[in-house]
Amino acid sequence: MPAAAATVPVPQPELARQALRTAEFLVVDTETNGLGGERCELTEVGAVLVGGGELHDRWESLLQVRAPLSRSIQRFTGITQAMVDEAPAADVTLDELAGLMHGRVLVAHNASFDRRVLQQAFGRARLSWPDPPVLCTVAMARRLAPLVRQRKLALLADALGVPVQVTHRALADAETCARIFCALLPRLCATAATIDEATAMLEPRRPKRKPAARGRTDGGISMRGVRRRAPDLGALPDAPGVYVFRNDAGQPLYVGKSVRLRSRARAHFAPSSPDTGWVAQVEVADHIQTPSELGALLEEHRLIRDLRPPGNARGKHDADRYVYLRCRLDIAFPVLEVAPEPADGLAVNIGPLQGRHASIELLEQLNSLFSLRHCGRTLRKRPWPSAYGQMGRCMSPCLGDLDPNAYRRRLDAALALFTEAGGSGAALLAHVDALVLAASAEQSYERAGWLRRRRERLAVLLARLGTAVQAVHARPAVILAPSQPTGEADAVWMVGGRVARRAAIGSLEELRAGTDEVVAAGVRRTGPQHLTIDDVAVARIVSTWCAAQDPPTLALDPPPSPAALARLAMQAGLGGT
Repeated sequence: MPAAAATVPVPQPELARQALRTAEFLVVDTETNGLGGERCELTEVGAVLVGGGELHDRWESLLQVRAPLSRSIQRFTGITQAMVDEAPAADVTLDELAGLMHGRVLVAHNASFDRRVLQQAFGRARLSWPDPPVLCTVAMARRLAPLVRQRKLALLADALGVPVQVTHRALADAETCARIFCALLPRLCATAATIDEATAMLEPRRPKRKPAARGRTDGGISMRGVRRRAPDLGALPDAPGVYVFRNDAGQPLYVGKSVRLRSRARAHFAPSSPDTGWVAQVEVADHIQTPSELGALLEEHRLIRDLRPPGNARGKHDADRYVYLRCRLDIAFPVLEVAPEPADGLAVNIGPLQGRHASIELLEQLNSLFSLRHCGRTLRKRPWPSAYGQMGRCMSPCLGDLDPNAYRRRLDAALALFTEAGGSGAALLAHVDALVLAASAEQSYERAGWLRRRRERLAVLLARLGTAVQAVHARPAVILAPSQPTGEADAVWMVGGRVARRAAIGSLEELRAGTDEVVAAGVRRTGPQHLTIDDVAVARIVSTWCAAQDPPTLALDPPPSPAALARLAMQAGLGGT
């Protein structure tokens, strides 16, 4: 299907006022991994172009997913893990779908679901949602064919005389939905003249209730003026840890962390505390004590992930000023990006870096030094080079004639500067020094002067960004977050950009045993690592806390000596050292 119709696409603001009879419709159907909420991912999208009451072009595509597909969803849809593994990246497919939506009305069966999963997918791919007008064939059947009581896709199609051959595949279901839409379209045109009138007519007749604030369990009822009865909090210590508020049925309502559990838990019931509806239901307060704030942060993340309490909308980051310089390797001609989160999947993540603007400048310096492309993930083919390409500062893969291996060698050379032991950007400065010497030897003194000035600027940037200008997977280490009063510590072993082991320890012997176990499993990671979403979230908690606190840390590559472990234990004040 072409990305645009033969006619000039209608601008979105004017589309709502267009006559319904002359409009173009894009009927879509989506298949997902069967999970709910934020874990729901598209596996396939099918689309059919409808105009003048007839079906025209068809378009379909599978999409890559982050989490493995369950066996049940593979049997249900017929879409296997191998099929999605070979599919194009989601941002490429969705960018093409956005072009198909432009200037057209989106139609779907139970359209609220399809619109939600599509918007969610566009958000993950960092693409703008086209926000087209939406018509739902379920709502059309409810309003225009009230005698048809069954409104599931296959049953509704059968009642309207539409043949159904294949179900639970995106394009087949989109064609069925398109034929249902064409059967009901004359009735819709008889009662609505424009697209705007049609969407207004198909809206639910009952007024929508004001949605409750996310995470509330009382339907959004205000707590102001209601007596806040605190449960028995006497068992909570004034020490680091995590508390879990539960209702009288034992269901978790809220998970929080603090370095002083009792004081923080009591604050929820103070008259000046925020108006949160779940407070009125709290009957029990459980807790898990940890030696340090780092242990509390990690335990809080685990409990929120496992319990999914309604009072916690999402995980929290205590150090949002940190960003990462990252490169996803699962797209054609990968690009460098600056983002607040490390990238999951197959990627190289450098950081955490303190300062977004300095990180963006470092990215631009690397792109210029290695002639990497400056555009976004979606690579649009150009008839001529971009401005950077015309200046010789980009290899111009957008022209379509560049060997991917040649581009990848440049990219690997840039990333290799941050995967060596030592970090702190020293390898990047050494690389620029070598370029200065090479330019001087070739008597290109103007270029040598330009490189010297760039080297001075890079030194300033690297000093501003902190000490972690190195790929996350390239610095395996054991980190101790001590608790001075108890002589214990939270120990975290980081390997390959993820937490390999975590434990509360109280002696040198426990530190040595944990380190030996991690080292025996292998700590040398020279290439990019495949990280899950949870790996990324946990690693970010650890790395940003370390960047802010500078705790006792010991590198694991090469494996540390017994004397080095003893010094680390002494630095953390472990008992028995």
